[in-house]
Amino acid sequence: MSAIRITSGFAETERAAVAALYWEAFARKLNFGLGPMTKGIAFLARVADPRFALCARSDTGALLGIAGYKTSEGALIGGGFSDLAAIYGLLGATWHAALLSVLERNLESGTLLMDGICVTREAQGMGLGTALLRAIKDEASAQNCDDVRLDVIDSNPRAKALYEREGFVTGKTQSLGPLKHLFGFSTATEMRFILSL
Repeated sequence: MSAIRITSGFAETERAAVAALYWEAFARKLNFGLGPMTKGIAFLARVADPRFALCARSDTGALLGIAGYKTSEGALIGGGFSDLAAIYGLLGATWHAALLSVLERNLESGTLLMDGICVTREAQGMGLGTALLRAIKDEASAQNCDDVRLDVIDSNPRAKALYEREGFVTGKTQSLGPLKHLFGFSTATEMRFILSL
């Protein structure tokens, strides 16, 4: 494959592809809170906000990967109770909201919070994860953020190794306790890349 481009946002016609890619990458983590898969993908497609996405594309423009982020202005994957209710019904929205609150992360002023990197199976091993992570750091710098923060789960050591290679420093680790059986991971470790001192 030849040149890879990183672009901001995605088209409305790509919404389903973005949701499917995000689900494929994070299904183990999201399945209990957003499953079953068809409803989870429908929810992600409904709430995905292109203003908070950086996309890796082939020279023909095909979507190969996506990096989402969150700022005080919004997030790639947001949504509210009404979005949950539209997909799961009122009763389903109530318990889905309670489950998802466990995964919610607070956002400090001056921080860009990375909300996941996903790469299609066909494009894995091509360095797109690194390219997207660097694009996230560039985006944070362009937005005059102080740092980039992400959380890496214990079941994803390859991602942690990438973040460390790219200058992210390990911070506090939180345990899910007995909820680990529901979400498929035991701990999440905060990592930061400092943009300004």
